[in-house]
Amino acid sequence: MTGRIIIVGHGMAGARLAAELAARPGDHKVTVLGAEPHRAYNRIMLSNLLAGKVGESDVELAGAAGQTVDVRLGVAVTAVDRADRTVRTADGDRIGYDHLVLATGSRAVVPPLPGLDPVALPERVAVFRTLDDCRRILATAGGARRALVLGGGLLGLEAARGLATRGLDVQVVHPVGHLMERQLDPAGGAVLARTLADLGVRTRLAVAATAVAAGPDGVRLTLSDGTGLDADLLVLSCGVRPETGLARDAGLTVDRGVVVDDRLRTSDPDISAIGDCAQHDGTVGGLVAPAWAQARVVAGLLTGDEPGARYRPQPVVTRLKAAGIDLAAMGEPNPVAGGEELTFTDPARGTYARLLIDGDRLTGAILLGDNPSVGTVIQLFDRGAPVPADRRSLLLGRATGVPAAAPVTSPALMPDATTVCQCNTVTKGALVRCWRAGARSVGEVVATTRATTGCGSCRDAVEGIVKWLSAVDSVEVGA
Repeated sequence: MTGRIIIVGHGMAGARLAAELAARPGDHKVTVLGAEPHRAYNRIMLSNLLAGKVGESDVELAGAAGQTVDVRLGVAVTAVDRADRTVRTADGDRIGYDHLVLATGSRAVVPPLPGLDPVALPERVAVFRTLDDCRRILATAGGARRALVLGGGLLGLEAARGLATRGLDVQVVHPVGHLMERQLDPAGGAVLARTLADLGVRTRLAVAATAVAAGPDGVRLTLSDGTGLDADLLVLSCGVRPETGLARDAGLTVDRGVVVDDRLRTSDPDISAIGDCAQHDGTVGGLVAPAWAQARVVAGLLTGDEPGARYRPQPVVTRLKAAGIDLAAMGEPNPVAGGEELTFTDPARGTYARLLIDGDRLTGAILLGDNPSVGTVIQLFDRGAPVPADRRSLLLGRATGVPAAAPVTSPALMPDATTVCQCNTVTKGALVRCWRAGARSVGEVVATTRATTGCGSCRDAVEGIVKWLSAVDSVEVGA
């Protein structure tokens, strides 16, 4: 495509699209308008920043290279004029486009509670969504002893674990009867709650918040059972809502998100939408892997590099990896009629496993705690491959009544088709090809394949493969 491409939003989706466009041929000029004043950063890593494991520079994403990309930070877009094909910014500029991509993301939901103003949150109260939110939390946490987290979903638990790692007494308040109800069943939620308790995070379940009273000396959360909880800091993690105002005001079709087709086009063919703000086939995003897959499709179409590209959603795997917690959840939460359901629970060890199987295919799984088969289960689910006849090898990590299988001691035994980085769909074979093409360090492999740049949970695996490749080369040279 020849022309001017404007990307509204410089988050993980918008930044990835800019990088994809910069790396592809074509006579196009890309302008990225980001409302936040920061360089693009990895939201998934904010929990590690909250825990003090990384610094702000460690969560920054690599910028798009090349003269074809103009990134403007701290520039909010206030309107889209579809007739003139222009966008208007908060400082009064009008910028023309030939194709517009909305990557506006989502915003944290502030519950409608007495004492909360969503426009200006009271002192000692914060949401957990952006880098500025993280800074606000850390500024208060520095002198705090007790923290409350309202919301027991994925982000809420990441915030709670991060604050507990800093030594705060943390309590999670969740209106549902078990944690992470979108990914876990009640039994899995109960094991997770016990694991969190052992790590210093208490939970109050099946009780809603009714009011917030915050002041310079602390914050009080009143609950529906008539009790109240006092703390020095309250973190709100009550879900997110797609940022659709710009699209709605422009007259685009909007449901829960901006409605798009398989090409990620909105109801205006000159405007696309990707990431958290987009709604494809009735589903709104929220995870990084689908957003990055959408960026690849749009880049291929706009440059003409892949004119047949279409977005095909892949099975989603939710991971929660924090100090002391290892959780993988995927697929449907309920068994199909006539299907198999296998479970194993060991609360004392913080271990829970549940497999849902239809015929010989996994339709859903929950693995919490130390389970050596987690990688195998994810691979089977991703590929729709048949499960082994002895299901216990997946449920328990090995079959019972027979000798344990020898652990994989070398990446040489790992098939090339094995997906090492789920966020970027990087296989072992891709890492090997990158090495053979001249990469000679973890940093060079990461720069080429983007492995580890999503949730980061594959870092150890990537480092292990690079170490193995280096050793293999040394042996071959010595020979």
